[in-house]
Amino acid sequence: MSVSEPKGAWRYWDLLTIIVLSIILDLLIFFLPDSLARKALGLAFVLFFPGYVFITALFPERKELDNLERLALSFGLSIAIVPLIGLALNYTPWGIRLIPILVSLTVFNVVFAIAAVYRRKNAVKPWIPWITLDEVKRELEWEGASRLDKALTVVLIASILASVAALGYVVTHPRQGEHFTEFYILGPDGKADDYPTNLSVGENGTVIIGIVNHEGRNVTYYVQMWLVDLTWDNRTNTTIVHEMYKMPGWFNVTLPSVPVNIEGNWTPQYERNYTFSIDRPGKWQLWFLLFKDKPPQLPPAPPDGNYAETPARELILEAVNGTIQSLKLNINVR
Repeated sequence: MSVSEPKGAWRYWDLLTIIVLSIILDLLIFFLPDSLARKALGLAFVLFFPGYVFITALFPERKELDNLERLALSFGLSIAIVPLIGLALNYTPWGIRLIPILVSLTVFNVVFAIAAVYRRKNAVKPWIPWITLDEVKRELEWEGASRLDKALTVVLIASILASVAALGYVVTHPRQGEHFTEFYILGPDGKADDYPTNLSVGENGTVIIGIVNHEGRNVTYYVQMWLVDLTWDNRTNTTIVHEMYKMPGWFNVTLPSVPVNIEGNWTPQYERNYTFSIDRPGKWQLWFLLFKDKPPQLPPAPPDGNYAETPARELILEAVNGTIQSLKLNINVR
């Protein structure tokens, strides 16, 4: 901004600083991932650096944009560029993970910073952020500005400061993440495939039951397995439970809460094999019901073991309606 422009490498101090800080952030993430410096530098890395180097590369001449416009566009374009990079990564084998995002943004910052250095070197009257008090006064042209211009300038500066303050508050007071539990079943080979859906009477089938606790506290889980024959009545839009039998192997387990890992590969917390057999032919549904902290009270077992005409039927109806966490396996028994 100064009339007496800096000489030599100082002409590119802002762009060289962005390159160095981007590399320093990469090192902090790998070696000091929980440091305050990583969080502070990470905000600038995501919300300012991409837009700044992009604008500087596009408009190297001083006359093309004034300083406040460059500042506002640096923030605004950064907010636009980062999601676009994430969208592009979503269609690559790497996906939207920490390392691909970090590498992509670092490459973007470095490439456009180098392009901005080249463009500034060949500019007639390059824009160089060399701030002095006199230059700030001259840039704002405060004495000769109209009331409207003064008001707009104050509003723009206040908006930028408010945005930075709000961003700082969000970072220093993160909202509590959503609490939930992962509940899943896998085939006998540990994949979401090759489920035992076709069995003979008395033939064993095996699945893997998995639970991951993201509730933010220790939770005791209770898992029930029910063999159910039900149909959907289109006339009354209701589910009719014809048969409902307790399956052996009910269990409970207490698990500590683990954080959601979005930066690395997913890993299971608790899994166990469940082997079952069905002694009745027909088309059945094997329901896995998950309860937290306390299992529901069941009525006395009917003489024939069929709970379909007891209040226990409500468990399956709630599972069908999605009001309790459950999984279902359709099985054809010959």
